[in-house]
Amino acid sequence: MQGFGQDHVTRLPQAGGLRNAGMDLDMDWLGALRVNAPAINRTAAALPARRVVTGRARAAWMCKAVACMDLTTLSGDDTAARVARLCAKARQPLRPDLLEALGMEGLRVGAVCVYHEMITPALKALEGTGIPVAAVSTGFPAGLSPMRLRIAEIEASVAAGAQEIDIVISRRRVLEGRWDALHDELRAFRAACGAAHMKAILATGELGGLRNVARAAMVAMMAGADFIKTSTGKEPVNATLPVTLVMLRMIRDYHERTGWRVGMKPAGGISKAGEALAYLAMMREELGSAWLSPELFRFGASSLLADIERQLEQHVSGRPSAAWRHGIG
Repeated sequence: MQGFGQDHVTRLPQAGGLRNAGMDLDMDWLGALRVNAPAINRTAAALPARRVVTGRARAAWMCKAVACMDLTTLSGDDTAARVARLCAKARQPLRPDLLEALGMEGLRVGAVCVYHEMITPALKALEGTGIPVAAVSTGFPAGLSPMRLRIAEIEASVAAGAQEIDIVISRRRVLEGRWDALHDELRAFRAACGAAHMKAILATGELGGLRNVARAAMVAMMAGADFIKTSTGKEPVNATLPVTLVMLRMIRDYHERTGWRVGMKPAGGISKAGEALAYLAMMREELGSAWLSPELFRFGASSLLADIERQLEQHVSGRPSAAWRHGIG
């Protein structure tokens, strides 16, 4: 198994001039979007059984999942010390002996995601690593604070040094069919992000169905989102394979029409290695290998890393490994 080398260091799309420029709202395109929900559900349900990998190939795919991970802490009791421990894990997500055995020296996660107040300790802990700090913003998770405060929050996080901003959309715009208002809101967020990477959280579990998910995803991309993201992790229903499949097909449609590549981030509830591999397989099937990199694919994760490390230890040693051995601090 070959190591990733420099591929483990996240290279942000905006660093290479690859930002999604966005476009005016196209209501004809939006109105023509259709989703065959039964077919989407059947395809998503069949995928895990169709795409099974074992042995060294499975270990390599689990390492790919680690490289595409936004290691996250979004708790009310977060402290600088907790964030520093998380960042230490981001710098070295697997034990050195496992990295050496797997040929994966230099493996890093895609980013560390925190609240605004934790940006400074995260930047300090990640200094010199090339790992970006992402900050959730715009009244996360509900997105119901006044617009001027949501804009100010983005600007404050960018000024503090966040290289990525995970914004939340106003779900009511989707539920009311006010696509122009949603587009305007997201364009304002995109402008406030400046050079920072904008990841638009759709909160798909609160949008009322797959067609609304498709239309919200398309509006977010038209407004200039660099990534679209399923969930905050705080909704009753977070990332699912059917929702992800719909979003990936919107990304493919947008790319075919505009030439811009937009990233994808399933988040919330993905805690097992097998689940992560299913999402990677879907990404490869729908968009191809070009999207299987931290520049265009991320997992929003907190507990996923522990399960991956446990399974990789079992792969290397040939012996079962207990989950308690792999906490992230």
